[in-house]
Amino acid sequence: MPGGCRGESAGCGHRAAPASLEKKMTPPETLPAQLFLLAFDLRRGKLTGRGELGLMLRAAALADLVLSGHLTDEAGNAVASGRPPEDLVLRAVFEEVSQVPGRSWRRWVGRGKRAMVGAVRDQLAGARVVGAEQTRVLGLFPYTRVTVKDTRAARRVADQVGRAIRGGQPVNRVDAPVAALAALAAAGELRVVAGGGERRQYRDRLRELGSRIDPIPAALRRAVKAQHAAAASSG
Repeated sequence: MPGGCRGESAGCGHRAAPASLEKKMTPPETLPAQLFLLAFDLRRGKLTGRGELGLMLRAAALADLVLSGHLTDEAGNAVASGRPPEDLVLRAVFEEVSQVPGRSWRRWVGRGKRAMVGAVRDQLAGARVVGAEQTRVLGLFPYTRVTVKDTRAARRVADQVGRAIRGGQPVNRVDAPVAALAALAAAGELRVVAGGGERRQYRDRLRELGSRIDPIPAALRRAVKAQHAAAASSG
């Protein structure tokens, strides 16, 4: 071996730790990742809002791109500009919008919602923030059991969003990402964050919290209502 270092016997110091031990839980700071954690009920140990989660994650990605200046609103349509973001989940959504300009926000909220859940879940699993176990319900139906490994990250985002909704801090002093998460959780009817009564109680505040990402919360609300109506009509 060149350089004379032949392991511990050559006095080269301690052996490097295995790569698996060197990895740390570093939750992505994107809005989709944070919203995924927000949907997890730590008390019950389960992921909630699965029916609407894809829509909420799509809306969160759009909101993240708006806050970063990658997307703007023009007459109710999403318009992409600038270079693609580094985050792979956000980049995929950005490229979708840039390739098909002039489409409404609601279209982008509803597009690829199932794939979005898997993309964000896998991103968090890769960062060792969540665990994802493939299993089957009744031995027949495929199901992904999600667990949260970094409970501190999940609890932190839940506390921040809860204070944004119920606290007395002026809306203009709430951090933009936290305000966006609060507005999207309410628009997506994420009960683990705020039940129906609280959403009505804080309706005006929630509208203000979502003002920096308009018109995405309204597009999400419409998409959720349309999905509920379709489910009801199908039996």
